[in-house]
Amino acid sequence: MREVYVVGVGMTPFGKFPDRPYYDLGKEAVVKAVKDANVDKREIQAGYVGNVKAGMAPGQKVFKTLGMTGMQIVNVENACSSGQTALNLAYSAIASGQYDMVMAVGCENLTGGRTSGEALAPDQDDIEGILGNVMPAIYGMRAKKYMEQYGATPEDLALVAVKNHKHSSLNPYAQFRNLVTIEEVLASRMVAEPFTLLQCCPIADGAAAAVVCSKEKMLQLGAKGVKIDASILVSGLFKNQPSDLTVPEITQRASRLAYEMAGMGPVDINMVECHDAFTIAEFLYYETLGFCEKGEAASFIRSGAAELGGKHVFSVRGGLLCMGHPLGATGVAQTVEAVWQLRGQAGDRQIPGAKTAMIHITGGGVSGMDNAACGVHIFTV
Repeated sequence: MREVYVVGVGMTPFGKFPDRPYYDLGKEAVVKAVKDANVDKREIQAGYVGNVKAGMAPGQKVFKTLGMTGMQIVNVENACSSGQTALNLAYSAIASGQYDMVMAVGCENLTGGRTSGEALAPDQDDIEGILGNVMPAIYGMRAKKYMEQYGATPEDLALVAVKNHKHSSLNPYAQFRNLVTIEEVLASRMVAEPFTLLQCCPIADGAAAAVVCSKEKMLQLGAKGVKIDASILVSGLFKNQPSDLTVPEITQRASRLAYEMAGMGPVDINMVECHDAFTIAEFLYYETLGFCEKGEAASFIRSGAAELGGKHVFSVRGGLLCMGHPLGATGVAQTVEAVWQLRGQAGDRQIPGAKTAMIHITGGGVSGMDNAACGVHIFTV
């Protein structure tokens, strides 16, 4: 297997852009990534495009506006993991020797054509979702169970939102850049107990792209790339008995494989972009990804270890809580942040001396399974 590098990245701001089609957002991200890589678009041999809601052939609609036709284009739908799935396919295409330079793209428009406030409905064959077991409820149950077992408080959970807003205030690409206090987080309207509004990630529109190539191609270009040391994608396991709501098993499996592939452990990781869709999620990932012991998430965040200036910085771009979550685009946007940080190009939110980064995302809920998919990637310079 060949070594694989990211040599160019680009993204749009995340927010609400109802008048900008997903393919227009995707085009902007692709143009920025190609320019960042300093390559001719004709050198791109394939494109892998993550998108959840657009329907048929979204990748072709992104690339045709740039004259990038005739190459292999693979459209990826894997729920929230779509973007990281696109990256995993790009990695595999380069590592296997199939191609020398490809692109991973994620793009989404979730606000165009929707009635204001209208929720994204579960699939008609998702029995658990139809009966009310939607994401806020699922994570709400996880939070209640965690608080009961380990004594965490609403104030502890609110610290995640406070931290991520602090980080996003330094990120011009974030949807929400305002600082908040614990009191403001807890005073926002209730969504699903114990979560108030500021503890739940918003939807968003946006796009991100990455140019991925072999080491040989990188050296030929004279580029300084960021190495992908691990690229892992797993699917959920069927459940026929109750499981521990406070242990995201799919993340546990994927992260163990990623650490093994990269030849490192949590102690080596400087920054993590995780699937912080709700405040409790970040707590669970502190523990499941191996950064603290079970039940110690509150102590971990209170120690400052997870915030800018800490030992293992989580959600330095603001996470899903403040960036917003444009489903198919999120995984590639996490990649963009990792690359910027490892290159020292993250501006006011730069993590001093960052050399290693992990990105993590889980995708969707399928009745009878722990999650539909989970992606974990580790990058180094």
